[in-house]
Order: sequence, then C-alpha cells, then structure tokens
Amino acid sequence: MNILVFEDEQVNDLYPVTTGRVAFAITVASWRLLDWLEILGGHLSAVVRPHLREMLHADFPSVNRSSDPARKMTLAVNARCVPGQTTLAELKRLANSVESCLAIGSDGSVAAAVLPTADAIRVFAEPSCLSSVILEALSNLPPTGKAIPVLEYPHDLVRHNLAHFPGNLEHRLATGDYREISDGVFVTGEVAISDFVVTNTLGGPILIGEGTVIGPFCFLRGPLYIGAGSRINEYSSIKDSVSIGHTCKIGGEVEGSVIESFTNKQHHGFLGHSYLGSWINLGAGTCNSDLKNTYGEVKIDYRGERVATGMQFIGCIMGDYSKTAINTSIFTGKTIGVCSMLYGFVTTNVPSFSNYARTFSQVTESPPGVMELTQKRMFARRNVQQRRLDIDLLHAMYDLTRHERQLSEEPLNL
Repeated sequence: MNILVFEDEQVNDLYPVTTGRVAFAITVASWRLLDWLEILGGHLSAVVRPHLREMLHADFPSVNRSSDPARKMTLAVNARCVPGQTTLAELKRLANSVESCLAIGSDGSVAAAVLPTADAIRVFAEPSCLSSVILEALSNLPPTGKAIPVLEYPHDLVRHNLAHFPGNLEHRLATGDYREISDGVFVTGEVAISDFVVTNTLGGPILIGEGTVIGPFCFLRGPLYIGAGSRINEYSSIKDSVSIGHTCKIGGEVEGSVIESFTNKQHHGFLGHSYLGSWINLGAGTCNSDLKNTYGEVKIDYRGERVATGMQFIGCIMGDYSKTAINTSIFTGKTIGVCSMLYGFVTTNVPSFSNYARTFSQVTESPPGVMELTQKRMFARRNVQQRRLDIDLLHAMYDLTRHERQLSEEPLNL
C-alpha cells in the first residue's frame, strides 16, 4: 500500500499552529496523524507547502519512501485528519479496500481516498495536480464508512484533545511497552518520581515517558500523558487531559492542554484549555484565562472572521517560538502568532514576529534576525544544532505572516 498524506488549502486556516509545522505533525491527545500512518505501514509520501519541503525531508525519515503507484493501491490522506481512534479505524478499513473509494471529513472535505491506479500515477508524477485529482475523486468515487473528524480551526485542537484522550491512551497502553508502577500509573523505561507525589487516576490513566523526572509535592490527575525526557517541577498540578511532548519543563497549574516538544512552562501560573507549539517559553507568573466572566460560549477572531467555538472553556493558541515575559496575562480565546514576544496584558490577537506590549502602548515588529539569534541560543541549551534550513524556515515564516502585521488589530511600528 502506498500512503500519500497531503495538505489541502484549508491547512492555512490552522495558522498559527501550521505556520511552520506540517499539519500531520500536530499533536492531539498524545498522538500525531503521522504516528497513525506509520502504524498502517506501507510506503509513506507527502505533499506539503513549499516552505516546509526541506524540513520534511530532513526531519521525517519515515516519509518519502519510494512508491510504485502502478503496482500498489494508493491511499491519499488529508493531513488535517484528527489522530483519534475513529480516524485510525477508518484508515485501516480504507487501507484494506480492494477498490477505489473515499471517506468524507467532518467539514465535508475529502478526508481520505483510495485512488485509482491511473490517478495515483498522475499524482506521483506531478504532485501539484493532487488537488484536481482529489476534486475529481469527490465526484467520481463513492463515499463509504463514517465521517473522519478533521481540524478546521485552531481551537479544534483543544476540543479534539479532550474528546480523544481516553481512547488514545488506551491504544498506547495496548501497543506500547508500559509497566504499571501504581494504580493507573504507567511508565516506560526508567523515570524518577520524587516523594509526596499524589496521583488520581479515577478519570483515566497517567502515562509517563522514559527519562522523565517528577519533582516532589506534585499533583497529577489523569487522563494525562507526559513525553520522554520531560521534567515536572515541584508543587505542580497537571490534570485532566494534558498532553506534554518530549523534552519539556513544566510547572504551576496546567489543565486540558496540548504542549508540544521543547516547550517550557517552568514556573507558577495557570495554563488552561490551550495549545502551545514548540520552542515556546512562558515567563514566571504567566497565566491565561479559559473562561469568560459571563460563562458564555467563546468566540475567536480568525483573520477577520469571528468564529463561534461551541466551547465554554478555551484558552490561547500559541505558535512556535513565541515567548512571554513575567506576569503576562492572556485573555480568553486569543491567538498568538509564531516568533512573538509578549508583555503585560494580552487583550487582542497577536500577529507573528511582534513585540506585543500593548499595556505600555508599544506594539512593534520583531525582525527575523532577532529570532535567528534567539533560536541559536535556545537550541544550544538543548544540545540541538541550528541548521541552515532552520534559519531559512524562520525567514519563510516571516514572509508568510507579513499580512498579519499589516492587518493587525494594533498599529505596528514596522
């Protein structure tokens, strides 16, 4: 089986999450869509946005294996599919199909399609024709099975994280090398858990990755996933569907959130029902609000469109490489772009590459050269080598987000 994962035009609606990240590498409830596709096996290839192609080849070795569309069936999968048990079940069913068919996404888009050989040969020969082939498939192939959930807006990450956590952790326990060290607490490899750590697994299990360190006087309530090599600082409270990537440092109170790898929230402060990308640092005392004072539905502004989330609890969505100063306060339902620096009260959405100090009447553009040097210093602290392609991606993200700063709710000094 050939598997071709593709980014469609709607992937841009997921900014700032997908500004510098391929959509199939977004974490939801501890899994990425890429992980599901690797479970399926076969020859995995990808069609992504131009500025991410070099990163794709360098950082995803399981992708872009050689494929033979003339000899094998080809399963095309939308990169916006949510990595949950429903998705995995439907993809397995399609992968075993002996004839062409398609699955519709929850938004009416094509979530996945088993392509006829002739169409697959066209796509592998010229990936740019994929969109037209998929549109043809939509009209010619019969839809089958259940609708596959897909990501439409960034806040969907928080919603699906909550919904899919129990099933996703069950799959980890069923397929991973975990051992139970106390009631409902499972670990892989060697971990260090200090004295006076309280765990509550009535709502779901707690899974802890190899090399993780849990400081004393912490409270952990499942369902909860902590990735390998992370550290939970003393007196932390981590609870209710929190997914923490590998190599993170976490402190304070965290609830119902996704934290991607290499991100730090070391100090006291509240993070609730939010999504944090990679290489983010939240300064001491940083807090976000995830509930309106009216207890009403949260509405979020996306590029001038006001979207009703259908959710009462939704915090912030923060893109890769952004930072907050001490005591930063982020209001309910705000999006923060990539590579921005935040100070004081964050009462509006923040465009990418911005120094946001609205409290002090200062909102300015941050040039990519500043982030280039910052990235080098951050990488060095984690023994990660800064590559030319990392620098190029920063500059590409700066160019791609220029419109955010020009159309910002705040006048920027460019």
